[in-house]
Amino acid sequence: MNRGILHTVALFCLLVFTAGCSNFQKLLKSNDVDQKYKAALEYYEKGDYYRANQLLEQVMPLMTGREEAEKARFYFANTHYQQGEYMLSAFQFRTFYETYPRSELAEQAMFLQAKSLYNDSPDFEQDQSSTVTAMESIQEFLVRYPNSEYAAEANTMFEALGKKLDQKAFESARLYYKLYRYQSAVVAFTNFLRENPSSPYSEQASYLRIDAQYRFALESVPNKQEERFMEAVDFYQSFIDQYPESRYARSAEQVYSNALAELEKIKKNNPSNS
Repeated sequence: MNRGILHTVALFCLLVFTAGCSNFQKLLKSNDVDQKYKAALEYYEKGDYYRANQLLEQVMPLMTGREEAEKARFYFANTHYQQGEYMLSAFQFRTFYETYPRSELAEQAMFLQAKSLYNDSPDFEQDQSSTVTAMESIQEFLVRYPNSEYAAEANTMFEALGKKLDQKAFESARLYYKLYRYQSAVVAFTNFLRENPSSPYSEQASYLRIDAQYRFALESVPNKQEERFMEAVDFYQSFIDQYPESRYARSAEQVYSNALAELEKIKKNNPSNS
């Protein structure tokens, strides 16, 4: 294709784009509600959610009481969702099903409200308040629509968010360990294991608790060491009973052996305690 043809094609595309923008601006300024609504639906069907959103936002307040108002509000919520504006879509979908609780679209709106919050949930390193809110919203949906066609996806989302909270709690506990604050690490791992017994991180947390307790005992004053090494031994026994085939078994056994060796030293240095 020669340069002249390319130039002509580019000019044609620019003219089409300019004309489209001009028509859209005219629609925004128009007072014809029906024309705006029709155009909004056309943009929506084409996947131009930004323009559909702009027009729907203008016409919705003017469509109160009309049959099309319900559909317009649902589409408006979905234009936010399709653009990745999840907090706005969550708000609009909730507004929809609270306004039209008997609508055929209420179930889908409630699901998409929960999914909006799910999509807005941040990475585990960040504050997880919105993750908890998303889980509550999913639970609310499943209680109201237990047999919904969206139930399987809702359960999958709920499990994924739960794992994120588990990871957040585990990494918070492990941070103490990384910072050599072993006593705090032991407390944090113990709390994690109590509150998240079936977590995929429980096995690792259980092993790290043994090691943290052993290191804490090493750093302790002499008259506290025996008690604290014994706790490391107890943690090992609990760990190996629960995870006999653990990938951390060999490392845990080494810590256990080291703790026993330290207890033997204490016993030899303090024969009166034997």
